[in-house]
Amino acid sequence: MSRADKAALRAGALAARLREPGDQQAITRHLALVVAPHATRVLSTYWPMRGEADPRPGLAGHRGPLCLPVVTGKAVPLVFRAWHGEALVPGPFGTSHPAESAAPLTPEVLVVPLAAFDRAGHRIGYGGGYYDRTLQLLRESGPVTAIGLAFASQEIARIPSEPFDQLLDLIVTDHEIIHPLR
Repeated sequence: MSRADKAALRAGALAARLREPGDQQAITRHLALVVAPHATRVLSTYWPMRGEADPRPGLAGHRGPLCLPVVTGKAVPLVFRAWHGEALVPGPFGTSHPAESAAPLTPEVLVVPLAAFDRAGHRIGYGGGYYDRTLQLLRESGPVTAIGLAFASQEIARIPSEPFDQLLDLIVTDHEIIHPLR
């Protein structure tokens, strides 16, 4: 798949997300159900931007450590810093993350933002490959659960996969919880 093809799929899914933002309350309920079995594990989430589904309400009951991703450079895996609800600092690409003084953590469960997904567990992100690199590195060290979070309007019938793509283990939408077909 060419960069242009992927960019077109991304643009279409992001436009659909803005046109049909979906039901945030349903996302919250579904995400809370999915993360409940991981109540004490280190969980990474993201700070929502640009109309993304908001994971924060669905994680309100999480008893384990929470962390947020930090972009430290171009084309490198993400790092994660503990987050306890304190104010965030601005990062690259419009992101927000904990200050450098926050403790580094290694997530066992990741709630992953995305632009588009399919039922096989493929995702299209924002084009930097950060989550693919990060998930590969984490999975080389042990089991990790990657949960994609999106509105149902972001589903695409088929996303062509590439060798470096990392699959999602679950996808949470406002309509359902999807266990990817493998």
